[in-house]
Amino acid sequence: MSLRTTSVRLVDSWDAKRPARAGDRSVDRPITPEDASLPRSIFGYDVVSKLGEGAASKIYVVTDSSNQLYALKHVIRQTEKHDRYIEQLVNEFEVGKMFRHPALRRVVDLKLNRRMLSKPTEAALILELIDGTPLDDKPPASMASFFNLMRQAAVALAAMHYQRIIHCDVKPHNMLRCTDDTLKIFDFGQACLVGTVKPRVQGTPDYIAPEQVKCKPVDYRTDIYNFGATMYWGLTGRRVPTYITVEKTERHIVKKQQFPSPRDLNPGVTLDLSDFVMRCLRYYPEERPDTMVEVLKTLEQCEQEALSHQPA
Repeated sequence: MSLRTTSVRLVDSWDAKRPARAGDRSVDRPITPEDASLPRSIFGYDVVSKLGEGAASKIYVVTDSSNQLYALKHVIRQTEKHDRYIEQLVNEFEVGKMFRHPALRRVVDLKLNRRMLSKPTEAALILELIDGTPLDDKPPASMASFFNLMRQAAVALAAMHYQRIIHCDVKPHNMLRCTDDTLKIFDFGQACLVGTVKPRVQGTPDYIAPEQVKCKPVDYRTDIYNFGATMYWGLTGRRVPTYITVEKTERHIVKKQQFPSPRDLNPGVTLDLSDFVMRCLRYYPEERPDTMVEVLKTLEQCEQEALSHQPA
């Protein structure tokens, strides 16, 4: 059974006080030809090629003295606004070094250049180099593929939650689909401890939870909302309306879920799976599943039902 998906554009993570976040458009494969203007080395790593760039960062393929390849995200401080981007690299390193899970991108090292007690003037985050494509560039084309990828994502998020860490920016663009159809979640720049209250609105408009928009404490159910929006997109090719993407006068659409369910848009989706996705997208966190373990269990039950009804 094929999913009815449509082509979608990349959507940057969003901060109410800035246009885009460093590294949002990174892709783990070279996207430009060799460029004579590339730096020869960064913090002792030899630059091989360019992967991409964000609002204030550039991402390269680099190699160390043992010829091991890595991805390197580089930020140079030019104005005060760059302090935030460097802080995000530091946060991504501090969070990422806590994990050793195959479905979570490995963080290798962080290099900072600073003068005495002043703020860093340059930062480089060294990351596992992954041969993969963001999920929004290579969406699932069948129900079997959808369940395979979403199960892997749920397991990865459950591993983060075990450490009491919330990703806070779960979306297709932050999931790399590898050549062997394994999946890796990456970009921990917005990740934080359970119960954190963010000082400003952060997230991706088409996947953001209401409590993120209202700068209320985030918890496991925040990631579950983001994950529900990702499943909605994966099943329908459309993005769910959120508290940012609708007009303020129309926010009741989100609050009362007055928008099409996955089954309304794709009759090939079972009723139980459609209802489950909508439950993950409830406006009130207490009406969503409590944990990613519960999400994974329900997803597996929906998979058994959906695939058992497919023609041989």
